[in-house]
Amino acid sequence: MGHVTAHLRPAKASKSRGLKGDIRIPGDKSISHRSFMFGGLARGETRITGLLEGEDVINTGKAMQAMGASIRKQGDTWIINGVGNGCLLAPETALDFGNAGTGCRLAMGLMGPYDFDTTFIGDASLSSRPMGRVLDPLRLMGVQVQAQAGDRLPVTVRGPRAPAPISYRVPMASAQVKSAVLLAGLNIPGTTTVIEPVMTRDHTEKMLQGFGATLEVETDAEGVRTIRLEGRGELVGQTIDVPGDPSSTAFPLVAALIVPGSDVTIRNVLMNPTRTGLIQTLQEMGADIEVLDPRQAGGEDVADLRVRSSDLKGVTVPAERAPSMIDEYPVLAIAACFAQGETMMPGLEELRVKESDRLAAMARGLELNGVDCTEGKDWLSVRGRPDGKGLGNLSKEAVVATWLDHRIAMSFLVMGLASEHPVQVDDCSIIATSFPEFMEMMTGMGAEIAEI
Repeated sequence: MGHVTAHLRPAKASKSRGLKGDIRIPGDKSISHRSFMFGGLARGETRITGLLEGEDVINTGKAMQAMGASIRKQGDTWIINGVGNGCLLAPETALDFGNAGTGCRLAMGLMGPYDFDTTFIGDASLSSRPMGRVLDPLRLMGVQVQAQAGDRLPVTVRGPRAPAPISYRVPMASAQVKSAVLLAGLNIPGTTTVIEPVMTRDHTEKMLQGFGATLEVETDAEGVRTIRLEGRGELVGQTIDVPGDPSSTAFPLVAALIVPGSDVTIRNVLMNPTRTGLIQTLQEMGADIEVLDPRQAGGEDVADLRVRSSDLKGVTVPAERAPSMIDEYPVLAIAACFAQGETMMPGLEELRVKESDRLAAMARGLELNGVDCTEGKDWLSVRGRPDGKGLGNLSKEAVVATWLDHRIAMSFLVMGLASEHPVQVDDCSIIATSFPEFMEMMTGMGAEIAEI
């Protein structure tokens, strides 16, 4: 996959004056992936506004087109004519998911039960990520799987002659695994059951119910969730307005907290309780985050956030909060660089199998930029410098390796806005997978970020 390195676009962020602005964050990535999938699967027409038009989501849309859905854009609305549940067509070529772990894993579940071959491929980063967590439950349903060593891409799945529903207890906190099993259950007769010991983002359950699936969720006294889905039911097209992505919100939000004199309002942010761990943690650190006009949109909680620069203090983040903010640890570590005292982040084993080994990528980048931090097997601790003194690249050669990981790239560009010295990253092109407007939105608020 050597072609990837040819397109690296280095970028640099420098100390900025107060950030000011009133911004609207692009649509949530999880909900955007699922909107294309369920819209492509449902009978009739689905209309989506606010969709995240990042590369990852567009790849999910292309995959649904390859399986018979018609997708077009009219003004700012995406219009999908779906095939009807159980009626996906065999794709003529391999489905290329690029950098998108969510799109790929969910589609494996969706396609698994169909009685034809579907092959999944992706970029160098996605091809290094473990797919066994999704393929194992599919194998239990009778799906035939061909994969590279360690259950990595390329992967080919073929449905069983007589698919049978399973009851599956998810072994790690993973919304992708839960979702893949439920999506497989859509085309299997009988009741598919998923047992989730730790709650993860619940967009799949909410949206399937919205599209008309017979799905029920029970939570016991210990917080263990049991989700039951009736297979082979009908899904009907819906109108969806996608709320703003909390994981993308995290970057301008942390930037506003650490750049002195900042005052930024962020509109239309998804406040689903399975996704707000970062906001809760930052508030515990002393962040001035005002939640304005909390409201409901399409079955999801949404609000506007007003964020002002704040004196942060280090905290220990409870490990059980990790599932609700797993994608936000890189940018939380940046906030911790400018907090008084130590921030301790346990329970991070899942970060080792993200777009990169995100834990190692963060630790190396922090060290390179003068941050006092310690990396453990499944934890990271950061001791901050509230004035940013001594932080940033001390030499021209100090360039952070992003490892084709959009969140590593954005996190370190945010760091450079408040550190004494600039911060450089080896690539900003990868940011387009989740947040194509990032550079423009940040510079529009007064951030000193530029390609070099």
